[in-house]
Amino acid sequence: MGIPHDLPPALKPGADVSRVASFAVDYAFILGNGTRTPKNSMISNWKEDDIPKSLFMISTGMEDYYNFTKTYPDADASAQQAYVISVINRLKYNLELLYSSRSSKFVVHNVALLGCLPIVRQEFNTGYECYEKFNGLAKKHNARLGPMLNKLAKAKSGFQFTLFDFYNVLLRRTQRNMNYRFSFTNISYCGIGSHNAHGCGLPNVHSKLCEYQRYYLYFDACDDTEKAQESFAHLLSGADPNVLQPMNIRQLITYPVNDDISEFWKEPVEEREFIVRPWH
Repeated sequence: MGIPHDLPPALKPGADVSRVASFAVDYAFILGNGTRTPKNSMISNWKEDDIPKSLFMISTGMEDYYNFTKTYPDADASAQQAYVISVINRLKYNLELLYSSRSSKFVVHNVALLGCLPIVRQEFNTGYECYEKFNGLAKKHNARLGPMLNKLAKAKSGFQFTLFDFYNVLLRRTQRNMNYRFSFTNISYCGIGSHNAHGCGLPNVHSKLCEYQRYYLYFDACDDTEKAQESFAHLLSGADPNVLQPMNIRQLITYPVNDDISEFWKEPVEEREFIVRPWH
């Protein structure tokens, strides 16, 4: 697709962002006081027709639900649902702001398998089990995300999107780790603690540098390893509808600007476990 190998940070002085830029930030929130990355300083580097042709990849929400659960550990189903609706509404508002600036192509990740992250297992002392309250919030969010994107695509002329089912991509690798050649999916490669989920990168914290990193799904508290990221990139460029819909990234990039999409997100068919029994 002609994308440079090294993505320049969006705010790096003198960075050439005419082709591609990384807006990645730590602790990005939908609600609350998370880090915000201004784009006004970049627009002068873009040609007038760059924005409608650009692909905006959005992955956010984890920090909102992480902080909500830590702040309100006893929140009932009604409070959880109200919070999810607030997050979805704010995300919708932010997408509408981007659309109003002539952005039209969006790749949106749903919220990941939060309850199975090493940092969550470690901080909530779940041992080798996932923290299902977190996963429940992620499911509530994800159930509303696809319909919200469909509504935007039907209401906003030329609004084009695809939705990456990051939750179930991680779930498959967690439940059937050896199918994907991951030996460790519940602990991190780098850090300290019961699940190696704290302090990666600090001077007094050592990663397992002598171990083979590609055995691990998670590099640190909540970030995936390079091997995992490579597999996700392949899924984004050409996955089937159970992973990415209504189209893959290659199709979205080449979809004519200003055209309405002809297909929309649909509720995925629930996977079933098939048990293979020997013949008698």
